[in-house]
Amino acid sequence: MADRVHPRDSPPISAESQSASPQDSSVVPQALRPPPSEKPVPPPGTYVIKIPKDQVYRVPPAENARRYDQYTHRKHRRSRCCCCCCWLIGILFILIVLLGIAAGIFYLVFRPEAPKYTIEDIAVRGINVTSPSSDVTISPEFNVTVKADNPNDKIGIYYLKDSSAEVFYNDARLCNGAIPAFHQPSNNVTVFGMVLKGNGIELRSEDRKSLVESQTKRKVPLTVRIRAPVKIKVGSVKTWKITVKVDCDVTVNELTAQAKIVSKRCDYKVDLW
Repeated sequence: MADRVHPRDSPPISAESQSASPQDSSVVPQALRPPPSEKPVPPPGTYVIKIPKDQVYRVPPAENARRYDQYTHRKHRRSRCCCCCCWLIGILFILIVLLGIAAGIFYLVFRPEAPKYTIEDIAVRGINVTSPSSDVTISPEFNVTVKADNPNDKIGIYYLKDSSAEVFYNDARLCNGAIPAFHQPSNNVTVFGMVLKGNGIELRSEDRKSLVESQTKRKVPLTVRIRAPVKIKVGSVKTWKITVKVDCDVTVNELTAQAKIVSKRCDYKVDLW
């Protein structure tokens, strides 16, 4: 409980002390002077309330109890969130390091190399464009021979179904088809053919005019696009389905069955997902 301290009563003052002048204060008897105090004495008319220190620091006032609870709970939540974030960052960092180590070991063991694709031959039928005023529609057929080279020692490639192959002149698609499904073992070169057909293809007037001029110059630029789903076999393990994208720019001297390739260049990309 708090102790209440009342003001200290002053000792009675005699008539002689009242009549004494300030200059005679030095002659005031010792018995009439108040005894010295070790602690400061509060001024007259006041009192001091003593409260235990544990109540001052640990027990908030009733009107601030809710605010105190909210502050302490918020502090705990922040500390938990910080701990969770630190753990998550640490786990992600460890996973990245492990994946990098695994990729490095894989490269050192298998030495993977990208396969190479080239267009070996093109035979064209069904295109008879000799003047810009020829028929509006054409139905071409392309026999395209492709060479696939797998230079890897320990990696095989499975070419799956649902592939696509197309031939374009500028932005006009002339024909489409698919490549055969097959397995290509390691250190293997496979040559396969595709029969690509188009039906009722309409060419714009500027494309028809450009095609006639290209045949006259005996340089007809074509683009062959191949999209093939494959699975890679590493040792005895097969990967998920990967899409191989091959874009080949081919220039032929004419659009006939005896067409000869003047120039060719193929680019290769892979979609892992």
